[in-house]
Amino acid sequence: MNQYIKILKFAKPHQKYIYGSLFFNIMYSVFQIASLGTILPVLGMLFGTITPQEYKSAPVYSGDIIDLFSYLKDYSNYYVQTLVAEYGSLKVLAWLCIITSFMFFLRNAFRYFGSFLLINYRVGVTKDLRGAMYNKILSLPVSFFTERRKGDLMSRMSNDVGEVEGNILGSLIELINAPFMLISTLVTLFFLSPEMTLFSLLVLPVMGTMIALVGKSLKKDSHEAQNEMGTIFSIVDETLKSSKVIKIFNAEKILNTRFTNSMQKWINSSINLGRKKELASPMSEFLGSITFLIIAWYGGKQIIVEQSISPADFLVFLGMFFQILPPAKSLSASIGNVQKGEASLARVMEILEADVKIDEVTNPVSISTLNNQIEFNNIGFYYDKDHTILKNFSISIPKGKTVALVGQSGSGKTTIANLLARFYDVSEGEILIDGINIRNLKLKEYRQLLGMVTQESVLFNDSVYNNILMGKPDATKEEVIAAAKVANADAFISQLPEGYSTNIGDDGNKLSGGQKQRVSIARAVLKNPPIMILDEATSALDTESERFVQDALEKMMENRTSLVIAHRLSTIQKADWIIVMEKGDIVEQGTHHELIAKKGMYNKLVELQNFD
Repeated sequence: MNQYIKILKFAKPHQKYIYGSLFFNIMYSVFQIASLGTILPVLGMLFGTITPQEYKSAPVYSGDIIDLFSYLKDYSNYYVQTLVAEYGSLKVLAWLCIITSFMFFLRNAFRYFGSFLLINYRVGVTKDLRGAMYNKILSLPVSFFTERRKGDLMSRMSNDVGEVEGNILGSLIELINAPFMLISTLVTLFFLSPEMTLFSLLVLPVMGTMIALVGKSLKKDSHEAQNEMGTIFSIVDETLKSSKVIKIFNAEKILNTRFTNSMQKWINSSINLGRKKELASPMSEFLGSITFLIIAWYGGKQIIVEQSISPADFLVFLGMFFQILPPAKSLSASIGNVQKGEASLARVMEILEADVKIDEVTNPVSISTLNNQIEFNNIGFYYDKDHTILKNFSISIPKGKTVALVGQSGSGKTTIANLLARFYDVSEGEILIDGINIRNLKLKEYRQLLGMVTQESVLFNDSVYNNILMGKPDATKEEVIAAAKVANADAFISQLPEGYSTNIGDDGNKLSGGQKQRVSIARAVLKNPPIMILDEATSALDTESERFVQDALEKMMENRTSLVIAHRLSTIQKADWIIVMEKGDIVEQGTHHELIAKKGMYNKLVELQNFD
């Protein structure tokens, strides 16, 4: 129930549509009863129950609420009788048919307007829900995405939100409107014939109970189907990103088997879900038909044997009781839909309510620049205490200096860069900027001080210009070009078909590896941050590209405080200080020449790379 309350907050900005739709649906219910009520005089004339001898004077209302319906019926019959006496039966019958048809017209017009406003409500809430999910994804820490499959997140934003819209939001008005229609119709039936109404209610609870049993199992099947759809999206995402690897290793059969197996699981869950969902409608219709026939028998008995109800009233009673079946059927279907959509709602709310682990303190400290130094004080990091990644790590990076981290894969170098960027928070110790713990800084302002170039250049399917402009959205064109020149990128960009306006394709695939890296560096240069993090920025490049990129990096790092993680040791020989790491510990540190002279691990790494 709490989840439904939470989803209703997204409906608040669109409540005018809900109220409008509810009003028109209530009017639809009223005119549904009124349209059937106007048939009474028509049937009375056709069955001959309205005769000049029956009503010699206008009926008088007793004042008792129970007699209100009888009074209205008698008065309408009396009024019709007087019209027949004045204008003739055929003319009055024609006018009654016109009035009844107008009632039916208004009834369906109100129904249309109710549905029309409901569309605005559903689309508006869906837009806000998807927007909230996207904003949440933007705000979540990097650690969240290391534990999630991107395809599953895509499935939640597309399929699950669609399920919430179709099943829960689409059923909301029916859950309000159907009970109103049921109650108003039952009240009218009670006035027509209390005995028949009470008799007819004996079977309705049976119908509701059986439908509830079917709907209860919908939630489980829906949850399984949606989870499997997330797996399918993930497989498709991996296939699109790994087409070269799949082709070169002839892995089509492996991927196809994975996809087919996942698809089969989704099909099985969807078939079970569909079968149970479709069972609700014929079951309710069959039980409704049985109820209808039992009432027809009971009403026939009252007309033929007891003569306690007129044929005209009985036909109206049957007609109105028949009107109970659609809202009852709609109510049972809506309950089933809500139960089906509950699984998708849970998956959506899991993202919206995901804990933002990287958060700010209550009163964060504002920061605008680096004045003195960066300090790592006995920091430790682990996902669980049995698998420590970093322990007792302490270094100091003075302003304007370059510190390089080297070591074998898995030694913790990238983890340090991630901790400095606050993609994760340290498990032990603290990282200080000018003596202030970074946990206490305004996160957005702190990250404004940072620039980062990683091994994998992250570019967007947009123009070269807009990719660089992301570093400083309010930069001028001259500033963008100047940044590209510092990054040794202006020359090749100018030779592209449309220059800086050239679209670089998905993930920048229209550019070479070295060109992509230089665009990334230009973006960092344009931001002009005081602290630069370089995470193996040249390790994936060929020798010629590395020369251009290394030159660009050296230009960029001038007068900046830099943390450099390098696989190729030739790129860090000019660093002010070099830290050698192994399994999360510092094993050596010093300048390039000092470490060479020690003949320790650094020297061995250099010899392995044939570097003198």
